[in-house]
Amino acid sequence: MTERVVLAYSGGLDTSVAIPYLAEQTGGEVIAVAVDLGQGGEDMNVIRQRALDCGAVESEVVDARDEFAAEYCLPAIRANALYMDRYPLVSALSRPLIVKHLVTAAKKYGGTIVSHGCTGKGNDQVRFEVGLGALAPDLKIIAPARDFAWTRDKAIAFAEERGLPIDVSAKSPYSIDQNLWGRAVETGFLEDIWNGPIEDLYSYTADPAQERDADELTITFDAGVPVAVDGETVTPYQAILELNRRAGAQGVGRLDMVEDRLVGIKSREVYEAPGAIALITAHQELENVTVERDLARFKRGVDQRWGELVYDGLWFSPLKHALDAFIDDAQQHVSGEVRLTLHGGRATVTGRRSEASLYDFGMATYDTGDTFDQSLAKGFVQLWGLPSRMAAARDARLGGF
Repeated sequence: MTERVVLAYSGGLDTSVAIPYLAEQTGGEVIAVAVDLGQGGEDMNVIRQRALDCGAVESEVVDARDEFAAEYCLPAIRANALYMDRYPLVSALSRPLIVKHLVTAAKKYGGTIVSHGCTGKGNDQVRFEVGLGALAPDLKIIAPARDFAWTRDKAIAFAEERGLPIDVSAKSPYSIDQNLWGRAVETGFLEDIWNGPIEDLYSYTADPAQERDADELTITFDAGVPVAVDGETVTPYQAILELNRRAGAQGVGRLDMVEDRLVGIKSREVYEAPGAIALITAHQELENVTVERDLARFKRGVDQRWGELVYDGLWFSPLKHALDAFIDDAQQHVSGEVRLTLHGGRATVTGRRSEASLYDFGMATYDTGDTFDQSLAKGFVQLWGLPSRMAAARDARLGGF
């Protein structure tokens, strides 16, 4: 039986060359699957046709923009997902969705092999292959860049030798991955971590140092879901798109960080995620108003672990599934409005209100109308400090600290 290879296709040099290369290596037929995650750039129909021109027997474009926003980015908002407290999982969130559609295509076209363009040094090989192992463990996997030491120079030579209809002259000094949730830039001069990023790196955000008027907006949440911006009802996709536009215009969401990769090395990445940073900032503040103290403390640990699982390619893991259930329950009262001021590269919360608020003005005020019974505080403080006081007395008696 002829093998059929389902290829995660981007339309670029490496995955275009992979089509005839995989056909030669496997003796099979290649089905190219491109997934639209709101990354912009070339028209997806042009990308689809390029795959056919490079020898694919089938070429499919999946419009997954709304699905990505609602089923992947939205859970990240509710989990305040920031890997190492900074990175909003730009690439990591997209990989399980791509995997899902690769598996769907394999079933549709009788695929026996799945292929991706990841190298052996990155996180994405793990995200693709662990996800595939969870959803379709019978599929074989080929990664030409890793398994066959396929370099860019080899790819260019292969394309020229076979006259493939792709431009091999334009070589970007950077490796770029982008989608609705943000943009990731690495390699080139950025590999020297002393070199500062230059303005040419950025596409989603304007220079935050430029003089411009501040932009004020109000985001409405319902159970942790952004449902309106300035009173206008939005879908998750529309909310992210609008915040990308407005926060990006103010230079919000630029990150330059050295992060811990899953494979054990440290890597320098420059990110732009204006909508992600603005929405997570607003959501965190609404949680501060509506989530009870001990639940909020525990959720912060859950949020961190959730982000680590997604970063590490474990989207389909039992622990991730269980944490989703916890987060969903913790969001039941996270409803209300948050006012943000976007300016100078920052998203700053300036107001918050909610019918589910746990903030009690009478309890909090120091002015007339104070309803807090301060007479209870003295005994509370004494009891609260009792264990420490007893331990200190014991240590003094035994010649301790």
